[in-house]
Amino acid sequence: MPIKIPNQLPATGILQSENIFVMTETRAISQDIRPLEILLLNLMPLKIETETQLARVLSNTPLQIQLELIAPSGHVPKNTSLNHMLSFYKTFDQVKDRTFDGLVITGAPVEKLDFEQVDYWPELCEIMEWSKTHVHSTLHICWGAQAGLYYHYGIQKHLLPEKLFGVFQHHVEDPNYILFRGFDDSFWVPHSRNTTVDRADIEAVPGLKVLAASDEAGVYAVKSPESKQVFLMGHAEYDPDTLKKEYLRDKEAGMDIAIPKNYFPDDDPAKPPLVNWRSCAHLLYANWLNYCVYQTTPYEINGIREGIRSESL
Repeated sequence: MPIKIPNQLPATGILQSENIFVMTETRAISQDIRPLEILLLNLMPLKIETETQLARVLSNTPLQIQLELIAPSGHVPKNTSLNHMLSFYKTFDQVKDRTFDGLVITGAPVEKLDFEQVDYWPELCEIMEWSKTHVHSTLHICWGAQAGLYYHYGIQKHLLPEKLFGVFQHHVEDPNYILFRGFDDSFWVPHSRNTTVDRADIEAVPGLKVLAASDEAGVYAVKSPESKQVFLMGHAEYDPDTLKKEYLRDKEAGMDIAIPKNYFPDDDPAKPPLVNWRSCAHLLYANWLNYCVYQTTPYEINGIREGIRSESL
């Protein structure tokens, strides 16, 4: 699929080197087609790495995607240059009068803080409230999923006894639901988090449905009615070496970090990680784009504000 991103975005060259069809702005303007408008709220510290990971998994359908990047306006990232932010990111104020077919809210390394202690929490709440009327379907990832469940449904997160770190086996609980169409009965997903949500709290909310879970990692995927909100607790989009980089970083910093589970062959960090989640990641994001967004979003994008949906999911 052609994913339309700015010509000079670092992800462009990376994805082209992987033979992924990237459509630059120059070529896209010559095509008479309405692309899906996808807004990415990037809360991760390594902005370029996250942009690239999500652009990669959003690129695996025949649909044309126009990706717009935003970040919290009051938060200065420490690991991404100001020049990159000014060149490729907009503020919420610059996009809030528009409507979008999809919104992706990433995770963030702030799990141990209460939600209200996060410096950009008020702005994130404003964005999540705005999404109810200006976005067709919102995909929340990891901490973003916990934040969404807390904001929309009052579901609390809980601190884990130890960090959930590694790649874990999951099972599909509703194989007929379109988000997991084409999945095997079990699949693998990377996790790196210190908090979780209780299944009982989710099941106590009318309309929320658990779609997939793990015996070790707990609930993985949850949806709201009509798939207006989709919550994913792990990081299917992670690169092969993302957990390795995190492990080595924390180890070099003298932190008490365990080897990520089910990741290095023989638990030997000297061996290349075994990637067993890539195909499921691409299928998951393709299904979200196709079934939760494209198939039901109105052709006239402003119809999103009027709550128009082609069918109920």
